[in-house]
Amino acid sequence: MPELQLLRPDHAPALLVFERENRAYFAASIPDRGDAFFARFDEVHRARLAEQAAGICYFHVLVDAAGEVLGRINLVDVADGSADLGYRIAERATGRGLATSAVREICRLAATDYGLTALRAAASLRNAASRAVLTRTGFTVTGETVLSGRPALTYLRTLDAAPDHPTGRPVGP
Repeated sequence: MPELQLLRPDHAPALLVFERENRAYFAASIPDRGDAFFARFDEVHRARLAEQAAGICYFHVLVDAAGEVLGRINLVDVADGSADLGYRIAERATGRGLATSAVREICRLAATDYGLTALRAAASLRNAASRAVLTRTGFTVTGETVLSGRPALTYLRTLDAAPDHPTGRPVGP
C-alpha cells in the first residue's frame, strides 16, 4: 500500500519524474506548472522545503514500495487554523482509491499533527474525479470560483475530534 510521506530533500528525483511524466495529464484539468517550474525544479524544491520548515505549508508525497511518487497532497497557506488542500495523482495510479485514502489521511494529519480546524479546496467543473474525492472525504461545496479561466467550485471541511470518520464528524449519539 502506498505511504503518505512529508516532503524531504531526497524525494526530489522521484518527484521530478512524477511531474514530468504526468504534465500533460494534469494540464487537462488543473493549471500547468509551466516550463520555469521544470527548468528550476531543484530551486523550487528547496523553496518548498523552506516553506514547510517555516510552518507555512505542509507538502506530502504518496510513494509506493519502490519509492516511486504516485501523488502529491499538499496543505498550503496555513494560517489561523486552516489551510488550502491541493492534490494530484499520477495517471497510471488513478481509479484505485488512492486520492480518497490520501485526502482522508491528510485530513487526519491536519487535525492531529498540524493542529488545523478547517481545510479549503477548489476543483474545476471539468475535474469530476477531484470533485468526487472531495465529496467522499467530507468536504462541502461553499461557492463558485474560477481556476485558470475555468469555472470551479470551492469546498470546505471542518476538522474535529473524529478526523478518521469519512464525514469528519463524531460517530454515535
